[in-house]
Parts: sequence; C-alpha cells; structure tokens
Amino acid sequence: MRSLITILLGASLTLVAGCDKQSTDTPQAQGESKGAKPKPEAQGTLDISHRGEDAPDVKFNAPDGSEVTLASFKGKPVLVNLWATWCGPCVAEMPTLDALAARQADKLTVLTVSQDMQGKEIVDKWWAKQTYKLIAPYLDQENNLGFAFNTGMVPTTVLYDKDGKEIWRVIGGMNWDGPRANTLMAEAVGG
Repeated sequence: MRSLITILLGASLTLVAGCDKQSTDTPQAQGESKGAKPKPEAQGTLDISHRGEDAPDVKFNAPDGSEVTLASFKGKPVLVNLWATWCGPCVAEMPTLDALAARQADKLTVLTVSQDMQGKEIVDKWWAKQTYKLIAPYLDQENNLGFAFNTGMVPTTVLYDKDGKEIWRVIGGMNWDGPRANTLMAEAVGG
C-alpha cells in the first residue's frame, strides 16, 4: 500500500512541475504572464543519468530561420530549454531564464527552443508581447530535440559543457533565479 501511495504522490508532483505534450483535443490557453516567476515549490526533477552523453545531432531553427544543431554552440556551455507557449510552467520560468542569461552571459549560452507544433507564427506572436533582453525564440516545430531528450515533458532543460557533453537535465519547471538553480549553475559553469 505504501508503494502505491508513493507512486501516486510522485506522479502527481511530476505533473505539477511541468506540462506533458500538448493534447490536440483540448489545448491550454496561451500564456500571457509577464515577469511571473515559478513558485519555489514547483522545482523540476534533476536527472544526471545522461551525464557525459553527446548532444543530439538534430536540426532546429535559429530566430533568423537558419538551421542549427547543438554542435553549432560548442566552445561554451549551453543551457537548452524546451518550452511551449501553451505550457504554464514554461511561460513562468522564461523571465528567470532571461535573468540567468544576463548573469552568465560571458560563461553560458541560453537557448530557449519552442516545441510549438504551430511554429513561427504562434511563437512570434507570443514572443512579441514579451520583454526579454537576452533570450530569443529558437524553433523545433517537429519536436526533434524533444524526441531526442525523451522526457515527454516541457519544460525540459539540459546543460551541456563546452564540448557538447551533457552535465545534467531538469525535467519540469525551475526558478532559474533561485538558490537551487544557482547551486547547479555554480557547479557546472562557476559563480
């Protein structure tokens, strides 16, 4: 009985921390929150089981429309955040990702990669309402990175070292301005 309770509790906490793939039957409302931060209790799950693995070699689109891969960013650690406009925890953590990009600008590249299947039209419309200074909307309309990361959830955020080797991933929402994120980042890229 305790095992069943533990499993059910774990499953419910996972659902609170992030969004699963968007259902085509009942889409969630488009997020409009400017400056909202994730609640401290809505911290994602840290996963180090892929540590040392190469970044997936899949193509996605840069904000200018050109095709890129994660190998395009080798030479500096890169934090890849998979998100969607319809995902509440994704939208809530976006301002904290922008703040992280500002704090770590000389040490880290922060990529926010939309998994919206409607693509550029919906993402650009949503992004135009935001006031982010350093992050930009990369697009993965085919969800190639999502399939490669194989978490089935957004947000999913993966940190790669300067050589394109995975350090850790966070599955679910994260306050990237909070103490937990600061500790994770300090361990990986320094203060």
